[in-house]
Amino acid sequence: MTVDEEPRRDVTSLAGSGAETAAVHTSLVAAWKARVARNPEGVALRFFDGALSAREVDEASDALAAAFEARGTGRGDRVGVYLQNIPQYPLVLLALWKLGATALGLNPMYRRQELRRIIEDSGAVGVVCADGDTDETLETLAGSTVRWVISTSSLDFQSRNDARVFATTERPAPAPDGDVVALIGEYTGRKPSPVDLTCDDVAFLTYTSGTTGPPKGAMNTHGNVLSVVATCASWTGVSDGDVVLAIAPLFHITGAVANATISLLTDTTLVLTGRFHPEVVLEAIAEHEVTFTIGSITAFNAIYELPQAEPRHFASVKTLYSGGAPIPPATVARFLERFGVYIYNGYGMTETTSAVIAVRPGDRAPVHLPSGTLSIGMPLPYLTARVVDLHGDPVPRGEQGELELSGPQVVPGYWGKSEATRQTMPEGRLRTGDVAIIDEEGWVYLVDRLKDQINVSGYKVWPREVEDALYEHPSVLEAAVIGEPDAYRGETVVAYVSLKAGLNATAEELITFTRGRLAAYKCPRKIHFIADLPKTQSGKIRRAELRGIDGSPQASPSKD
Repeated sequence: MTVDEEPRRDVTSLAGSGAETAAVHTSLVAAWKARVARNPEGVALRFFDGALSAREVDEASDALAAAFEARGTGRGDRVGVYLQNIPQYPLVLLALWKLGATALGLNPMYRRQELRRIIEDSGAVGVVCADGDTDETLETLAGSTVRWVISTSSLDFQSRNDARVFATTERPAPAPDGDVVALIGEYTGRKPSPVDLTCDDVAFLTYTSGTTGPPKGAMNTHGNVLSVVATCASWTGVSDGDVVLAIAPLFHITGAVANATISLLTDTTLVLTGRFHPEVVLEAIAEHEVTFTIGSITAFNAIYELPQAEPRHFASVKTLYSGGAPIPPATVARFLERFGVYIYNGYGMTETTSAVIAVRPGDRAPVHLPSGTLSIGMPLPYLTARVVDLHGDPVPRGEQGELELSGPQVVPGYWGKSEATRQTMPEGRLRTGDVAIIDEEGWVYLVDRLKDQINVSGYKVWPREVEDALYEHPSVLEAAVIGEPDAYRGETVVAYVSLKAGLNATAEELITFTRGRLAAYKCPRKIHFIADLPKTQSGKIRRAELRGIDGSPQASPSKD
């Protein structure tokens, strides 16, 4: 069964104040320049009590681009952005795009080998990191392809110094290659060498576990991003004068495109609040009169749990969207009942450059009665969505199969991995690995997963990586990791472990052990100890058979 919302046309035919700027240009830089020309003194960024106009952002990113260029960075180079949601992030993005370089999104929770692995795979030439991470970053990346490391402080561009966000007001020494704000000052008035960009230049290199195997770099081109910005703005109603809050982290494709870039390329204000703190975000929504955001359901659940949260905090909101993890219908209902705001469902992948299926504002997502699944919406313009069988042939309406997507939003492939590209995107059609149903009216429902991948609050976790970390513990004989449904996070990482004879370990000990090797969201929250893991005759562990086995003893959930 196929759903194609409209006849396939070039995205430049889209119209409307929210989408027009992005739709008529062939690069993100050209679209940004047009936005600046339209309203140079309009506020582009807000960070607590700080604000930057579009003109100031343009001048600062010009200076930063010149500084990067002076360090040998140019068209096609990859540069890691290893930051939380602070104003320097969009400044670095614009600076890199002005050089024709590619922004490599790096999760600030990545530690050591996690970071090194992505740097080496991407061949990044530089990294911009938080000043508190400078020493570890330099140590981790010594001898890699990285030629320079520049640091920055989250204290810049604001003076409120909220203790809930900023643990200290002391500033560590900057990285040897410079500090972002200092470099902007040093290179003020300078511009980078002009670059003739096209839609095929890569804007983001975003790593994902994808549907198979270890992390791969999805090449999100300028054309991909422009397409998603235009269709999302048109579909969700984001338009001039709106205020967009970046709840989703900017190192994630949702935050990078559906929050940050959609705001940068329209005459709207992007509000940043650093790393997510529910009480800080709640206050920012009211203070800055936010009209639009998209974030994980985990974030909205955290806000819901705040006793001080009231409908008045959401008085300015036009649309809230959630994506990245399944949303229980009851969660949407209780949020609407308490705050008077409906959470619209959305769906996208790193390989689709963010959101490509969503509920249109004003509609209410239906529930698929046989499964109890809330619809993720309908395909956005120019996206072809099909449900196919194991042979790639479309199945009848209402029947389940693998969700397959194609359109200008789908990336051309994975960085340096032609075989993985061929397998996951045959002839440009993305095999998502998700089991879906499309009903008679075109509503899309996600029913199950084809793969073992775990989805924690929108973040993808590959079980093998967690298992490898557990295997490093001297007491662990065997380990297997699965995802367990979780009303708050979507899924929780659960490990089943057998110990070596004569050796002991507690659940808390193993969880702490993994925290020194993995980002926090990847670490198990429960550990079950069992004498022997179920296996095939060839010795392969059967993960599916672990579901429902309690083990003895059972661990307590981790507290983070």
